[in-house]
Amino acid sequence: MDALSAAAQEAAPDQAADLAKKLQNPVASLISFPLQSNFDFRIGPSDDGWRYTLNIQPVIPISIGSDWNLIVRTIIPYIHQEDVFKGSALIFEEDIDGVPVEVTSARPLGHVQDGLGDIIQSFFFSPKEPVAGWILAAGPVFFYPSATDPLLGSEKWGTGPTGLILKQTGGWTYGILANQIWSFAGDAERRSVNATFLQPFISYTTKTKTTFGLNTESTYNWNDNQWTVPLNVSVSQLLRIGKLPVSLAVGGRYYAEGPSGAPEWGLRFVITLLFPTGGTPPAQSAPCPN
Repeated sequence: MDALSAAAQEAAPDQAADLAKKLQNPVASLISFPLQSNFDFRIGPSDDGWRYTLNIQPVIPISIGSDWNLIVRTIIPYIHQEDVFKGSALIFEEDIDGVPVEVTSARPLGHVQDGLGDIIQSFFFSPKEPVAGWILAAGPVFFYPSATDPLLGSEKWGTGPTGLILKQTGGWTYGILANQIWSFAGDAERRSVNATFLQPFISYTTKTKTTFGLNTESTYNWNDNQWTVPLNVSVSQLLRIGKLPVSLAVGGRYYAEGPSGAPEWGLRFVITLLFPTGGTPPAQSAPCPN
């Protein structure tokens, strides 16, 4: 074996490990197509409901000049749930003498809902180089009333700010992703949306392209003054199918806090197709919380 071939073989594992970390970075210059399957259990008034959510989450980076990237992250949820709602559970707002009053729908709900949920789309503007060792990104987030069943969405249009800060040192990555969404239009009878999303995360990627992660995808509903706090643990492995890099992940979650009828625990399985783009500096690598 000549020196050039030996060097190439030594470099390949390092490049693969770097790609495993890049996969975890929401603002890396990396086209990815995650298919995230979530199973949540013990939901509803009798704790016998369950929900399956398939999140289709394409991530598309766009280079803006020599210094900036625009990263478009979209979450398209398909939802199937059973026994989550019983009786009449839709909450509306009515204006009585100028005061919004919550009322409950009298329509029968059925025990199964199936269809598209509300789509969330984020636009992150991120410097191509870290700032004092930190990877930063910020921009707008949009909330679309795309649900095909009233029980699977809010029937509201929404928007707000989103941001990300993370740092990578060695195999470690830690940071936080956040957004705030306010509704501004939609069905006047449905409740307004006013929610804060916080996702602190930490992960470690080994030289064998295995990533261990811990995060919480917490949401605070300002209308109800109520937290929903699932704690997620996961492990993922980068491999190749032919020439295509693919990441496989499995994880579990425990709901430490939530409103009445919220899930108690769940499972997550993710397959991510990767389409690396050229010219991304290694410093941009960092694990993605999702």
